[in-house]
Formats: sequence, structure tokens, C-alpha cells
Amino acid sequence: MTKEKVLEALSNVQEPDLGKDIVTLNMVKDIVIEGNYVSFTIVLTTPACPLKDMIKNACVNAVHSLVNKDAVVNIKFTANTNSNRTDPKTILPKVKNIIAVISGKGGVGKSTVASNFALALAQDGAKVGLLDADIYGPSLPIMFGVRGERPMMTNVGEKGMIVPLEKYNIKLMSIGLLIDEKNAVVWRGPMASSAIKQFVSEVFWEELDYLVIDMPPGTGDIHLTLMQTVPVTGIIVVTTPQDVALADAKKAVAMFGQAQLKVPIIGLVENMSYFIAEELPANKYYIFGKEGGKRLAEEYDIPFLGQIPLVQNIREGGDKGVPVMLSDDSISKQAFEEFAGNAVRSISMLNAHIGVDRVAEVVA
Repeated sequence: MTKEKVLEALSNVQEPDLGKDIVTLNMVKDIVIEGNYVSFTIVLTTPACPLKDMIKNACVNAVHSLVNKDAVVNIKFTANTNSNRTDPKTILPKVKNIIAVISGKGGVGKSTVASNFALALAQDGAKVGLLDADIYGPSLPIMFGVRGERPMMTNVGEKGMIVPLEKYNIKLMSIGLLIDEKNAVVWRGPMASSAIKQFVSEVFWEELDYLVIDMPPGTGDIHLTLMQTVPVTGIIVVTTPQDVALADAKKAVAMFGQAQLKVPIIGLVENMSYFIAEELPANKYYIFGKEGGKRLAEEYDIPFLGQIPLVQNIREGGDKGVPVMLSDDSISKQAFEEFAGNAVRSISMLNAHIGVDRVAEVVA
């Protein structure tokens, strides 16, 4: 075996989403050969890559079939999260991807989706932050069990900055960590927008692969301020299957497609898709209608990222401050993992400047 032959064999292994071989994409590093033993490292576009096992198996098969059938192949994985940021990086300079989770209306489980999405990314090894931008109805302190805790301050150069809390390997920031939860936030739009700017510019986020932003429901001042201030990688739209929610989700999709914003849509996820009891997982009850989110994604030609069932343990986990992604294997956790995997694939493809039509096709 030689390095050249190993590379030639690996040039037949395609990165499924990006549509090129892993050698051309410069993903193969540190080839070491000793007799029948060969080892190398694959550099993924994200530590949360859901196709890691597929790529590994394809590499082993390529070496066995094209180089040495008796080879002992050892593959290590590392990641260099890709990013499409072209701005001067004066805002959040060390954050590679900024993901806004939005909904057209309240009550569709947007905060639950954002929280478990962030946890799914972190569990796969990504560095993740979660910003609760819902000024009027912050829920992050409850969902992560940090009620009553207060962030510290630190000096960065000559500037004082807020240090986000850290829980479950995620950096957290919310207005709910700065005020008494019994007090209502009675602010006009400009004040709320100013607070959002502070959360972006005056919080010491450090280096992150993904900053997930849980946006307020609707389409208003805060959305405009954030999109015009922050280089958002893309948005994830959360809806439920019923017509009322879908009508509002359409408005959210339309807002971010306008010329003055033109933010890429990572995809749409349907929450509360059907009710199931954990003990009877085969029985699905479509309380709010069936596959409305999927039809909406097809109508607007955007990726459909998955369906999240209506299950009691999702609600219980959020209320207890232990989101369902931290539970043992369950139907709910599997649904969030599948959704997060599809979202990560869509983000990687958008960063690689692959068209939205191709993204929607691959994620589907």
C-alpha cells in the first residue's frame, strides 16, 4: 500500500450532500501506512454530521476493494465547521453559523424545538450557544432549569461584557436571566430591539460552531433588527399542521424572502404532528391535521426537516428543566435527532453554495 493508492481509492468516496469526492474536498488528512495497517483522518464539515457512519463504511470498502483486501483500516474523525460568512466579522466574530428559529404565531412549540435542536448539536460535539430573543415571553430559564440564576460580568479589553450561563454544554442567554420572572417586560419596540443588539454585541459568546436564536413569534421589530444587525446563516421555520398555524407560517416565510432581508431558509419543521402514547407508539392520532407542514414546504420549495410528535415527555422535560434530548432513547428524542440531522445537512449545503432546490431534494 502507498499513500497515493489510498488517496486514489478514496477519491471514489463521495460526500453525499456536497456531491464531490472527499479527496477533492480536501477532507482526507494524516495518512499513515504500516504493513497492512492504514489510518487516516476525515475532516467533516460539522461535528454534528449525520452521515459519519456512511462515509466511514464507504472509505473502508474503497480501501479493501481497490487497494488491499486484507488492510486493517482505522479512521478518525475531526471537524472544521463550515461557514458562509463574508462580513467583516465585527459582530459575533467567533461564531461560524447563526441560526434563527422562527414561527408565524405563538404556541407552536418554537422554544421547545430551538432548545432541543441546540442540545442535539451539542451532543454531537459542536460548540453551541442558545440566545432567547423572545423578550416578552422568555422560556429558556425554565426549560434549562436555571431560574433565578444570574450571569457574571467580565472585562474583554476595556469593555465589560456579560458571560452567558453554561448548562448541558450549551452557552445560554435570556432576558429572563436578568430580570425577576414575576415582572412583565413592558417595552416599546425600540427598547426591545436595543436589548437584542446588546445580547449580540455585549455578551461574551466566544467561539461557537452554532448560535441558535429562539426568536419571538410573528414578524416585527425584533426580527427586522436582528436580521439587519447579525449575519444570519439561515432560518428554521416551526409550524404545526393546522391551517391557522400554516397561514401564519406562510407570512414568516414571505417576510424573510423579501429583498431587504433575503435570509436563506434552512427548512421547515412540523411540531405536534401527531399524538402518540409512549406505551403505544404504533398508534398515531392526527389531532391538528395531517402533514400540513410537509405540504407547505413543498409549496414553497423549501426543505422539510421532519415531524416532531406530541408526546407527554416533551412537555414534562421542558417544565422540569431537563429537555427531552437529555432523556434515555425515546421516540421524542429520535424525532429531534432526525430533525437536527436534516437541519445540519441543509446548513452545510447552503454554506457550500448549493442551491435550495438541491438542498430540498437531498433532505427529502
